[in-house]
Amino acid sequence: MVLPLWALGFRPFFLAAAAWAALALLLWIIALQSGASLPSRFDPLSWHIHEMLFGFVPAAIAGFLLTAIPTWTGRPPIRGHFLAGLAGIWLLGRFAVLLSGKLPIWISEIIDVSFLFFLSAVAACEIAISRNRRNIAIPLPVLVLGVANLLMHLEAAGVAVPAGLGWRLGLAAITVLISVIGGRIIPAFTRNWLGSRNSQALPAPHGLVDSVGMGLLHGGLIGWALVPDSEPIGILLILAAIVNFLRLLRWKGARTLAEPLLAILHIGFLWLVSSAALLGASMLTDNIPLSAAIHAMTAGTIGTTVLAVMTRVSLGHTGRALHADQATSLIYILVTAAGVARVFAPFEPAHYTALLEISAALWIGAFAAFGIRYAPLLFSSRIK
Repeated sequence: MVLPLWALGFRPFFLAAAAWAALALLLWIIALQSGASLPSRFDPLSWHIHEMLFGFVPAAIAGFLLTAIPTWTGRPPIRGHFLAGLAGIWLLGRFAVLLSGKLPIWISEIIDVSFLFFLSAVAACEIAISRNRRNIAIPLPVLVLGVANLLMHLEAAGVAVPAGLGWRLGLAAITVLISVIGGRIIPAFTRNWLGSRNSQALPAPHGLVDSVGMGLLHGGLIGWALVPDSEPIGILLILAAIVNFLRLLRWKGARTLAEPLLAILHIGFLWLVSSAALLGASMLTDNIPLSAAIHAMTAGTIGTTVLAVMTRVSLGHTGRALHADQATSLIYILVTAAGVARVFAPFEPAHYTALLEISAALWIGAFAAFGIRYAPLLFSSRIK
């Protein structure tokens, strides 16, 4: 008999993502304030960047994909010992990176990088076996994320790779994946919810504006990862932000405010639009700090979207009603406030440190609150 924790991918990986999102940021803030070094081959800032992009986020991606793929393909889910093995590889990667300064070179790299390649291979095999053509490209951003992780490790090891290419490519791959999945689930969930309330104002079906918006955004993000100082790429990203804002308006998010569980998905996509605009502007003028754009994409887009998806999937797949209670609404408030504080920090040099610490406390609070509220559900059997 399979224990509930190992019955479906979202259970262990969402717990792992929430725990590491809080703990890794706490460790970095302590190192930052104390001036202490970490036993990692990465310096503290690089370790923070790495563990947010290649530690926390891959756990959330794994939880989502390993739960969604059986629905997409009709195949049995990855569960039991196989699922525990994948979770174990992820966990070993966290220790290996944190202790990489004490380990022989390449050991930590091999352990850590292997997880994303395993995950992309599992996802690709499941989708290919089922001949599920609609989702055949989904494992590609995961594979790119694995390559980006390898590049960041190589740079830390002194190999001549373009500076920052690894983390930029990783951030671009994550944002592309969010845009693809968000573009599917946000209008679909909104249409179902509004339809159940007999609303006549439903999200517009997928059309030319959606295809153009995704093309501009994906091209702009990959272009920025490869050529971060290109002004034409900056213009492309601003155009992408405009078109994707039009997409978002077509999804009728203003009509979902009565249900925070749904409205937060729209807020997450609004963060994505804002981050694309800020990133593009930062490439055109020195008045927009690159740090603000990056954290709109990370603390804003990624943090909000991950918690939005983790709460919804956890409720739905444990048989609970798709409704945000007070604790869940508090999670959304905390992560949104964390993103706002972190984005504004570079614009307020006199208050930068205070805003950074406030943002960190709010972020840690949001993910700790997820653990407190949702761990009992993730450890217990589905109720219906």
